[in-house]
Amino acid sequence: MERAQERAVTARPAAGAALELLVHGVGGATPEKMLNDPRTVRITGDDTAAVFRRADDVDADHAGRVDGSGRAGPAATAPGGSRDRPVPEAYVWCNLTSGNGTRALWLLLLPFMVVNLAHWMRPASTERTRTVRLHGLLVRLAGLTLTVLFVAAACEVALDLTAWQCAGTRACAERHSWLGFLSPAVRDGGWWTQPGRRLALAAAVPAALTGLLWYLSHRTWRAYESQEPPSGRTEPEDAPGHTALSHPGFWYGRRLVARLRAAHTAAGLLTVAAAVGTAAARQDRGPGGPALLDVLGRLLEAALAAGALATVWVVCRRGRSERRLDRALDARLVRGLPLAALALLALTLVYAGWQRPGWESAGRLPGDLAFGGIALVQGALVIALAVVASALYRSAGDPGRRTALHGLGGPAVAMLACALGGVMSGGVSQRVSDWLDGTGTFLPGPPVLLTWQASVIPVLLIVLLVLGGLLGRGALRLARAERATVARDYGAVPGDPARTQRIARARALATLTDRAPLLVAATSAMTLLLGAAALIGAFATGRTPSRAAEGAPPFVQGAAQTGQALGSWLIGLGFLLFVTWGRRAYKDASARRTIGILWDVGTFWPRAAHPFSPPCYAERAVPDLTWRVAAWTRSTGGRLVISGHSQGSVLAAAAAWQLTAADRGRVALLTYGSPIERLYGRWFPAHFGPDALHALHQEVDCWRNLHRLTDPIGGPVRLSGDACCPAVDREPLADPLAYGRTEDHPLPAPILGHSDYQADPAFAEERELLLARLRPQVPHQQSRTGEPRRPAADGAAAPGDGSGFG
Repeated sequence: MERAQERAVTARPAAGAALELLVHGVGGATPEKMLNDPRTVRITGDDTAAVFRRADDVDADHAGRVDGSGRAGPAATAPGGSRDRPVPEAYVWCNLTSGNGTRALWLLLLPFMVVNLAHWMRPASTERTRTVRLHGLLVRLAGLTLTVLFVAAACEVALDLTAWQCAGTRACAERHSWLGFLSPAVRDGGWWTQPGRRLALAAAVPAALTGLLWYLSHRTWRAYESQEPPSGRTEPEDAPGHTALSHPGFWYGRRLVARLRAAHTAAGLLTVAAAVGTAAARQDRGPGGPALLDVLGRLLEAALAAGALATVWVVCRRGRSERRLDRALDARLVRGLPLAALALLALTLVYAGWQRPGWESAGRLPGDLAFGGIALVQGALVIALAVVASALYRSAGDPGRRTALHGLGGPAVAMLACALGGVMSGGVSQRVSDWLDGTGTFLPGPPVLLTWQASVIPVLLIVLLVLGGLLGRGALRLARAERATVARDYGAVPGDPARTQRIARARALATLTDRAPLLVAATSAMTLLLGAAALIGAFATGRTPSRAAEGAPPFVQGAAQTGQALGSWLIGLGFLLFVTWGRRAYKDASARRTIGILWDVGTFWPRAAHPFSPPCYAERAVPDLTWRVAAWTRSTGGRLVISGHSQGSVLAAAAAWQLTAADRGRVALLTYGSPIERLYGRWFPAHFGPDALHALHQEVDCWRNLHRLTDPIGGPVRLSGDACCPAVDREPLADPLAYGRTEDHPLPAPILGHSDYQADPAFAEERELLLARLRPQVPHQQSRTGEPRRPAADGAAAPGDGSGFG
């Protein structure tokens, strides 16, 4: 691949130039493949994301270009000039979401990404501003509880299971010789054998984990959230179809992420301090405890409570500032809050490490109350979020019937995030306990609640398997019913039964995407019920499920023992498969396409609820596209087509919303395999709802969308046309292109599904029709109201000619 060389150029823009900007989708693509040319040149960008052209088109949109040597450029010397055709460019952004295998570790933070999604799933409402803010606040608080849960799980493993239980038990310490220096039974009189000092040393693990999360968030914050979009643009709040995606500061979350990062870092450090300090304070408050240490312990607990309140206040105090580019940073708070929490942690470690004669570690650290409290708070937040989301949905006036779960998608997804956090915490704790205590006889084990949470996993899996079976049966029935439709569409009667069955099955399986709300609703409801049952069982019995079932009928005992053992092993197996699958997805293009759309949807949105979630690639990609489109249209006076596949179509729409009204009028959209309505419109109605998409349709020069019935990701946009703007959707493309062997297809045509839309002749037809509208003979005009006009370009389809363009 060639790279453009830096050189001094003076140029006179070609009047009426036209550009075609290609944006790839899930899985990425090379610029050579996108431009269909082995020689490509990077004209702007870096190794992460860049715009490429063919080597012969580097200067194609300038007339009379003169380089530093005084020679005329290609555009000036080529007979006929490359100005007679639109110049193709490719925006390649795949490195924003893929890389080496170590990036799969982001998957371990999946609960943080999922709760961040819940923030953006609120129903559309432009009137109830306070309710919208309350929705965001509740999701941010849910995100904070996940950070506390994550660090508390690390404290459970390092402090309770390892330093407190195993190091304090002779049999366990002898089994794991690397803990010998911490064990009073193995090394009597050693300095580190005091329980408080063991806890202080083990606190380095969760504290280091919190520091690692801060580092990852800070590094990605500098790379993503600090990318400024074009400034100086305003969008009227009462504009028809107003969406926050058009706000200047939507893709610039620098201030909020910095504040949330400080608060979550402080919360993590305070959680570690509380885990260490409460154990020492409990010892000092007992009979015969030192009075001075008792007073110091109470003061530290008060300081920790004050720090927790300050952290919650920071999370509640300010949400996103989208209506302007908020360049403020709150530097004192961003630095001061984590440093204050770190200082409290240091004081707590010194306090816990003080000499306390006669202090021995026995039983468990008080983790049941902590994990139970987190579960209760999360349940209350999810229920409150459901009430708020329902109120917003009802206030929308005419709620879209296609909105997922009647506006309750956010609460359902937040519940899944909390469930993921609880399952991962319980499973990891149980697996570490099993590893430390191979016989299961000499350690009390993790908190009872975590064991109960891991034990309900088999029940949840059974429910999901039943639901999956029902969905599969429905798909098979639809496939059988679809055979007649396939035969009619291709005129294949009687045809090849096997070929017909494959096409019908592909269409039926593609519809499973539309059943996702049912799956999410059932999973969310079951996790809420099973989580409540686990909480009640843990606090009612105070014992693990297997021990609580002692004395019960044999069937109940067997079910409890099986659930407890199977849940622990399923978590361990799932953890390994999760990381392995994620690593393969980052390195293997085919695997990345399989799960890429889910990951790309999750990381498309800015980090508004959790600063430790994977970074938002769109905060780099959307400003890139916006800058390129705005700079090119203003410097050349030309117009362009943005051609987006899959997730690239979503980026194209987001970039179009960021343009001024005049620049949007010079842009045409060609989307194919687009999830913009099928996924984004249903799950994120406040930002991609029908009103927002309709307004975008009216403001761009033209918008055409291609989809297939066999595509499980892309779908129709469902926007009708009028005399000015043609309907967006073309009739579904045939897939496969031919049923049997033909002169054009002598070999059997494959079922393409979500890929290779360019292979269909309809793609070239729609592309040419859009490019014809951008011919330089027709100047762009503005109406008196400032709205862009759409004159019928020479060569464009006339109204009513049946081509789909009005």
